[in-house]
Amino acid sequence: MSLTVSTEVRGDTLIVRLEGELDHHTAEQVRTTVEGELDRGLTHNLVMNMEGLHFMDSSGLGMILGRYKRVTGAGGRMTLCAVNDQLMKLFEMSGLLKIVRIYPNESVALAETGVA
Repeated sequence: MSLTVSTEVRGDTLIVRLEGELDHHTAEQVRTTVEGELDRGLTHNLVMNMEGLHFMDSSGLGMILGRYKRVTGAGGRMTLCAVNDQLMKLFEMSGLLKIVRIYPNESVALAETGVA
C-alpha cells in the first residue's frame, strides 16, 4: 500500500494531489504534509485533488474531516475534486457530501475558491 502526496501553492490556496491508497497506513502522512503546509501560514484555502486516488478507508475520511475543520475554522474554504465513483459512494454514505463541496476537476475547484 502506497501513496504519493504532492502539494502546490497558488495564491492563498494549498493544492494537495493524492495518488494511490489513502488508508490507516498512509493517512498520517497526508495529515502531516497538509498540516505542515498550513502551519506555514501562506494559504487560507485547501483543494484536495483525488484524481489518482484508488482506495480510501475510514482513516482517510477522518483525515479529510480534520483538515476541513481546521481550514473552515480559520475562515477558509476546502473543496475536493476529481473524485471517482467508488469514493463518491463512500463520501455519500459517510455524510461528507453534506459539508464538503466536490468539483469535477482541479480547474473548477480552483475557480470556486477564487484562484483561477
